[in-house]
Amino acid sequence: MMKMRHGKTKRILARKVKSKKPKPKMAKFKKLHFVETKWKKFHRRSTFMRLRSPVTSLARTPSEGFDEKTLKTPRTKEVIFILDFGSQYTQLIARRVRENKVFSKIVPYNITPAEITQMAPKGLILSGGPMSVYDKNAPLPDRAIFKMGIPILGICYGMQAITHMFEGKVDRSREREFGSAELFVDSNRDLFANLPTNLTCWMSHGDSIKKLPTGFVSIAHTLNAPIAAIANRAKKIYGVQFHPEVAHTQRGNQIISNFLLAICGCLPRWTMDKFIHSASRQIRDVVGRKKIVLGLSGGVDSAVTAMLINQSIGKQLHCIFVDNGLLRKNEVASVERTFKGTFKINLTIVDARKRFLQRLKDIEDPEEKRKIIGDEFIKVFQDTAKKLKNVEFLAQGTLYPDVIESVSPNGGPSAVIKTHHNVGGLPKNMKFKLIEPLRDLFKDEVRVIGKHLGLPETVLKRQPFPGPGLAIRVIGEVTEERLDILREADEIVLDEIKKANLYHEIWQSFAVLLPIKTVGVMGDQRTYENVIAIRCVSSVDGMTADWVKIPYELLGKIANRIINEVQGVNRVVYDVSSKPPSTIEWE
Repeated sequence: MMKMRHGKTKRILARKVKSKKPKPKMAKFKKLHFVETKWKKFHRRSTFMRLRSPVTSLARTPSEGFDEKTLKTPRTKEVIFILDFGSQYTQLIARRVRENKVFSKIVPYNITPAEITQMAPKGLILSGGPMSVYDKNAPLPDRAIFKMGIPILGICYGMQAITHMFEGKVDRSREREFGSAELFVDSNRDLFANLPTNLTCWMSHGDSIKKLPTGFVSIAHTLNAPIAAIANRAKKIYGVQFHPEVAHTQRGNQIISNFLLAICGCLPRWTMDKFIHSASRQIRDVVGRKKIVLGLSGGVDSAVTAMLINQSIGKQLHCIFVDNGLLRKNEVASVERTFKGTFKINLTIVDARKRFLQRLKDIEDPEEKRKIIGDEFIKVFQDTAKKLKNVEFLAQGTLYPDVIESVSPNGGPSAVIKTHHNVGGLPKNMKFKLIEPLRDLFKDEVRVIGKHLGLPETVLKRQPFPGPGLAIRVIGEVTEERLDILREADEIVLDEIKKANLYHEIWQSFAVLLPIKTVGVMGDQRTYENVIAIRCVSSVDGMTADWVKIPYELLGKIANRIINEVQGVNRVVYDVSSKPPSTIEWE
């Protein structure tokens, strides 16, 4: 019986198999083609809508600042928008947000509600700024953003703007607050959850809130500011008069974390491994089968840029190392040995020393130096790239601090401090499209990416070196003789810092050649020679920095070596300025 059933089942199955007519191969192909076509259309559409971060302004022209394309973002990405009212700390706010593994993006203060709706950020942070809300043409956001139901945090000027637009009163303070102040927390909820009742905070304001708007309560105060933090919990709108983003504010990152995670409901998912995956995909989408040329300097920024692009498109990347005569001692040989020898990256070395020095002749203005160097850099690239076919893109290792110190668009009134060579010095008729995959990242984020990509610590932990090179460390006119003096002095500074095991503890250590001469006595003879300044600073991301209190014995050793070994120098001084108010570089 079992056999009969088994045999019957076999016969029935056989009949079913025979009854099935195979589908024509063409029909199967058409169905597959239809699916692939739909996917490609969706992929193109999603690529277009994707936020230009983590590869912000992936392909752009040098004249672009804030525009609609740089604001595209997929709805699935959690992002916090920072509305830029001109604070020098705006991108520091962005950095602190990312430290909580939440992606942040700086947008113009006057971004429209329609753009915000399209990009669906989880929260808005209104930055500080140099103006007062009652000034003529003071920057204010669109009133409609307060009706969108999106959590908002105003910082310094941002809090004053909220107060002003909700018909509170902002006026001059009797006593301005610049520096540390003791903050008394009046409400340990939401924004100030899990914090002590007394904190040291960093103030920087000349105005204060005199009258709270309707619906708001004061949640913190200082001795000079009765209203130092405000909240409208029904609307999820908060404000702080101090700067939680700076290191001087105790538990400042906890305050930002409370806003992001507890109030906005963000999930901490922004990581550098995800950045690498997303950036590589976008590079492939934008570049296609074209070629990219990259200026490889040997520094962290260009090295990580090269490795990231090389991982994305391989041999389509062609690196060009330009010897502009403004490099440190033995730099050319070191770059060739590391990248051409070790990493087997396509590398062409161009000797353009005479070209750069000729154009810098008689130029003393630092902004002019930067623009000349950027302009000549592109011209050298154009001349070299003529030998390569199908080259359409130029890659640069521009970082966030470079942008914040050089961009002052109408939509974001940040004061221009200096023009970065990668940002402000490019000619309008540049023949390449610009690729800047690291444009939205800070130095420490870039180093994490480099480690993921396999770069050795000798490259990753190298101190930052400015793109314009020694030209902005030779104060005044740049000549071959003055460069040689600085190059030798700089080598001694680095050598002694490394011997003292301080190289990796210091953000930057270098020498500066001043445009003055002083009287000295060497042997029994009077001298009238140059002055070298030593600059050593500590920093986390280059946005703020403090001078390093290195041992007097080490300072003396460096000074003695420079005076004895570098011909043309008879005096050495040490720079004890912090950023702000000074910048790290002298020019």
